[in-house]
Amino acid sequence: MAKVQIRYLLQILFAIVIAALGFFQMFARIDGGLPSNVLVMMIATAAMFIITWALIYRFQPYANQSIMACVFMLTALGILMIARIDAESDTRVASRQMIWMCIALVCCDVLFVCIRDYRILRRFSYVSMVVGLALLLSPMVPGLGREIGGARIWIGIGSYQLQPGEFAKLFLAFFFASYLFNHRDQLAVGGKKVFGLQLPRLKDLGPIIIVWITSMGVLIAQHDLGTSLMFFAMFVAMLYVATGRSSWILIGGIAFAIGCIAAARIFAHVGYRVEAWLHPFDPVIYNRYPGGSSQIVQGLFGLAAGGLFGTGLGQGHPAITPLANSDFIFASAGEELGLVGIFAILLLYLLIIAAGMVVAMKIKDGFGKLLASGLVFTMAFQVFTVVGGITLVIPLTGLTMPYMAAGGSSLIANYVLAALLVIMSNAANKPQVDTMSDTFRMEALSALQQRQQQKDTSRHSGATATAQVDEPGHTADMPVVPLAPRHGAHAAPPAPPVQDGEATEVFTPLRSTDATTGGDES
Repeated sequence: MAKVQIRYLLQILFAIVIAALGFFQMFARIDGGLPSNVLVMMIATAAMFIITWALIYRFQPYANQSIMACVFMLTALGILMIARIDAESDTRVASRQMIWMCIALVCCDVLFVCIRDYRILRRFSYVSMVVGLALLLSPMVPGLGREIGGARIWIGIGSYQLQPGEFAKLFLAFFFASYLFNHRDQLAVGGKKVFGLQLPRLKDLGPIIIVWITSMGVLIAQHDLGTSLMFFAMFVAMLYVATGRSSWILIGGIAFAIGCIAAARIFAHVGYRVEAWLHPFDPVIYNRYPGGSSQIVQGLFGLAAGGLFGTGLGQGHPAITPLANSDFIFASAGEELGLVGIFAILLLYLLIIAAGMVVAMKIKDGFGKLLASGLVFTMAFQVFTVVGGITLVIPLTGLTMPYMAAGGSSLIANYVLAALLVIMSNAANKPQVDTMSDTFRMEALSALQQRQQQKDTSRHSGATATAQVDEPGHTADMPVVPLAPRHGAHAAPPAPPVQDGEATEVFTPLRSTDATTGGDES
């Protein structure tokens, strides 16, 4: 156990060293040295990560801390690229991102200390539903919601802005896991078969219809394709895990495709994104505002400029792309780190996803399986939509890269997601009680001996009662009841005496046997 914890500590230290080398190299190229304020923040965040390791070791001893090591590496790379863009754009986003990172670590530490059993979340399933829907729809409240970049997905508190949809996905995942765990048997029942595919019954389509209507409402009201897509896809994926029926995936995919096609024809902002995806290099679409494809094309040229090994930290021009430190931070990293660098980033995400899937497979509780798989799929789907939108695989969705993109709400929400996976991995890796241990054998042997003694005692008391009945003083007072003769002329012979402990059987004498006895017995 100690060796495993030391290995986790070495992983954290390795991530800290790599991040420190990256910061020193970049600032040496652009400023000639590392600024003192950045050095202080780096030391503070590194110390907090070591404290987090110690808390996990103390309160979650069987947890997989490799998840947090990968998360730290991704966050460090993201802040590194944000600091690089700050140097070119004369902004101060990286220092705020480090502060948000420290707040996210504090939230994770609180969860590691307070939540020993993740199943407590199941008690608040409907509360989670109410909180999740309230957060999801809060940008529609007049005076509270703010529209930025054509999407109304923000709420404003003074000069600060918060994206509540990032936290809504966590609460809705709690509710979905609890609901599907309680109703998985009804939803797993199949109806008619169509082309070899077992379709669900019509009366079981209610949940997916409700979630579909809600997601379409988010798309229509908030102009946010990414949140509605992630919200609906998470529910369909958890529904498939709960029932094991691929028909739910087909129905969910068809339903969302119909909704998106209808929205693209009805609402201009959705149609603009589809046209920018299909024809990004068309001059008319490129120069159109709003809804042009200039941002996509500049991100593609940034990726192409990076080549195989990148231009090098501090030697590219990632700030040319709009929103280079948030929505398009993957393109910024590809320009300065190259194809090898972005493959390494995707590998880190893959390690987190694989660790989460292992947790979902190893955990015994059905609620835990659904929750772990839902959280992991949500993060994997978010990474896919961001990378797919930047590389023209799918239209842009407006989602941000987990752990890397600038933004406090996204960073804190995804850190909480990682912390929940770590807590569930502690339950999944906890050794089971050995039912064949020496203690168990001794207890089982003692129980068997007590049971045998009880049988002997009851048998002895039965034998004593029989002996009392056979005494002359007792039998003389007892009335003699003559045996009723059998039907016919013959009677059954008396049964031989049975010894204590022997099995007894009653046989009906045959007619031929009675004939040989010489008639009735007196």
